[in-house]
Amino acid sequence: MSKGFRLLRVEYLFSVLIPCLLCIYLNNYDVVSHIWILAGFSFYAITGNTLNDVIDMKDPNEKETLERVKGYGRKEIAVLSISSFTIGTMCFLNDIIIKPLLAIYLVLIVIMVVFYCLFKKLVIINHVILGISHIFLPYFMIKINAGDTILNYFPNLTLAEWLIVVSVTSAGFVGQMLHEMIDGDALARLKSRSSQIVMWISSLIALTVSIASLIITNYLIFLPIVIFPIGVMYIFRKPRKDLLGKTSLKDTGIILGNLIFVYIIILIIAS
Repeated sequence: MSKGFRLLRVEYLFSVLIPCLLCIYLNNYDVVSHIWILAGFSFYAITGNTLNDVIDMKDPNEKETLERVKGYGRKEIAVLSISSFTIGTMCFLNDIIIKPLLAIYLVLIVIMVVFYCLFKKLVIINHVILGISHIFLPYFMIKINAGDTILNYFPNLTLAEWLIVVSVTSAGFVGQMLHEMIDGDALARLKSRSSQIVMWISSLIALTVSIASLIITNYLIFLPIVIFPIGVMYIFRKPRKDLLGKTSLKDTGIILGNLIFVYIIILIIAS
């Protein structure tokens, strides 16, 4: 396989596909009925990854990005971004033609992702934007595509769904914060002691929300969610000054995300 495929960073597909598959599993939807949305998000994830690289290539401090795109120009990466965006849009159009409301949610996702790529240095705000664009809105689009709506405009979620989605979002929130500290983004500016406090508070909130949702919903099969906040709390058991550029730690998080991804696929097949 060409080493150029590294530019696509397909290992990040789980971040947008997990919410979609989670919605399919919790509602016992037919996967095939939502295949175009799943395909569209897959290509859009590649779009976001490559667009992010196009922006980061201008920053000499983005050593990991510069190493990955070594030998390629910004225009070449931009071609990949534009191409994947075009293909993804064609995939989405198959369902948007039938349910135009999906276009509104999709446009919101695109705007939020572009905003995040351009203003990654914003603290907290960028995490909220990422959570909404990568978890809530994709989940909502599957619900709308299934026709499970309120007043034909808003997705109809049960209490159990809200609790599970919020727990997944809180865990993802903590994971993204750690990711940014490794990459040297917004949170990396904090002092080691301050970052430890922030990460512990965020992890405790995520852990509390996750455990509470599991108890209330009785969906104990989602117990693996608690791995993320517990892992981050262990990492920050003492102030850390050595996280910048620690790619092995980030890779571990990515692998865990993909393991959860595979786990949900198995749950869908088994059901």
